[in-house]
Amino acid sequence: MNCKAPAVKLDDEQLAELREIFRSFDRNNDGSLTELELGSLLRSLGLKPSPDQIDALIQKADTNSNGLIEFSEFVSLVAPELLPSKSPYTEEQLRQLFEMFDRDGNGYITAAELAHSMAKLGHALTAEELTGMIREADTDGDGRINFQEFSQAITSAAFDNSWA
Repeated sequence: MNCKAPAVKLDDEQLAELREIFRSFDRNNDGSLTELELGSLLRSLGLKPSPDQIDALIQKADTNSNGLIEFSEFVSLVAPELLPSKSPYTEEQLRQLFEMFDRDGNGYITAAELAHSMAKLGHALTAEELTGMIREADTDGDGRINFQEFSQAITSAAFDNSWA
């Protein structure tokens, strides 16, 4: 993650989502995140950053050196993680993986398909784990995972693991 002005282009929906997330953690509504606010935001995403990691993030993102993270700095920090080009997997790899899980080939992974595939991989899931995985990946709330949701979940899981 470099912190030069992002040459990356997020779509309006992604920017609106980021703005919403940013606002919800900007407790005093001053347009910037403190170290504490940034820590809360990262923990809400399921990450477990140490104080040193939060410090390093602020150092990296704080381009105007005021010790706070403004929205534009926040976007520069997270944008690379949101773009498919930064995914550790190619589109083709993700598609092949998706097809392994989507046993009936209908373009969706159901809870049953996920449970079956995970069991085959030697990772039997409890009902709670299964529900949690579906809930986390199913961003449109239809109870199943489409390719877009799958790609996002796999890519963000790869990112999250570097923090866990």
